[in-house]
Amino acid sequence: MPRPELLTAGALAVAVLGVSTSAPLIAYAAAPALAIAFWRNALATGVLAPVAVATRPAELRELLAGRAGLVTLVAGVALAAHFGTWVPSVKLTSVATATALVATQPVWQGLIARSQGRPLPPAAWAGIALAVAGAAAATGADLTVSARAVVGDLLAAAGGMALAVYTAAGERVRATISTTGYTTVCYGVCTAVLGAVCLAGGVSPSGYPATAWLAIGGLVVGPQLLGHSMFSYALRRVSATTVSVVYLLEVPGAALIGWLWLDQLPAPAAWPGLVLVVAGVAVVIRARGRHPGPPPVAGIRTSSNPG
Repeated sequence: MPRPELLTAGALAVAVLGVSTSAPLIAYAAAPALAIAFWRNALATGVLAPVAVATRPAELRELLAGRAGLVTLVAGVALAAHFGTWVPSVKLTSVATATALVATQPVWQGLIARSQGRPLPPAAWAGIALAVAGAAAATGADLTVSARAVVGDLLAAAGGMALAVYTAAGERVRATISTTGYTTVCYGVCTAVLGAVCLAGGVSPSGYPATAWLAIGGLVVGPQLLGHSMFSYALRRVSATTVSVVYLLEVPGAALIGWLWLDQLPAPAAWPGLVLVVAGVAVVIRARGRHPGPPPVAGIRTSSNPG
């Protein structure tokens, strides 16, 4: 049987590959971005819920009524906030600047860990700095200044913060709750919040061409079920800070997929940044090693099979 460390490494590799398909699929889908975010969570919940009901009924009852459910609620709202801020930011500021600002997620994650009494070693901060700088360089972040761009920049930064909160909450819940139980409730909460936002904003949930639904299906399988869910699986054994830095591998991953799928080879100036991202991730993983996780949520039993 594979060692847990190998399973976790494999899950992270699958997760990076999954989220790396997100940008190409969103670009391909002829549908409003918030509607795409709503459907990828709604359909993923539809896939996971029957499995969770059949295999984790007691866990779901505790999640929906217990204290761990409150932390999962925070995670779902934070994930919806990430989608609700990051997606519009790309419309208001440059894609490069928005990508660079949302890539500050590991910084916020490190600050959250510090507030929990788990400060990062200096080498980990050095790795975070390398990875974030590499993401900024690879995306060609600019300093365009306008009222519209400033709003977009603030939204993108908020998207990075929200993703950090989502990952930190997931780390805490995953200490006692299975991946299936956690992701089912988390994605369900995210779906409800995004549905309300779409309704309030007059975003139509239907009327898209078949190609858009095909892309949405790809987003459900790739970025959502294989991406976010596998990152949640890994949170059982690696810290939220490490997962946040590994998220940044989406930058070179998306560049590679864009090259293979869309024949969009990254500009020569982007390659040093891509190398820095990979180097920064390696430094953080080496610096973190095995870590003491956050305290499990009180008032809920540990799953007998928390994978």
